[in-house]
Amino acid sequence: MPYMLPYTEPMRKTSVYLSDELARRLARIAAAEGRSQAEVLRAAIAAYEPRHASDRRFELARGFDRIDGDPRPVSELSEDELLAGFGVASVS
Repeated sequence: MPYMLPYTEPMRKTSVYLSDELARRLARIAAAEGRSQAEVLRAAIAAYEPRHASDRRFELARGFDRIDGDPRPVSELSEDELLAGFGVASVS
C-alpha cells in the first residue's frame, strides 16, 4: 500500500541497496541541497534518460569479416534476409 504522507501524489515505500561510496555521496548531496535523500533519489530517477545505442552494428562483431562477403552490418539487413540466413521462409 502506498504511503499517504504530505506529498502531492501517493508514494510507495521501497528499498534501495547502495554501495558505501554511493550512500555517502547521496548523504552529501542531500545535506548540501537541504533535501532528504529520498527527494534526491526521486529527482535523479525522474531526470534519468537511458542511453540508447545509436549504432546498432553489433560492436562484438567489429573487425570481423562476414563469411558471406556482404559488406553491410547485420543491423542493416531486412528481417526477411535475416530469417533466410536461418533457413526460414519470408514473412512478407
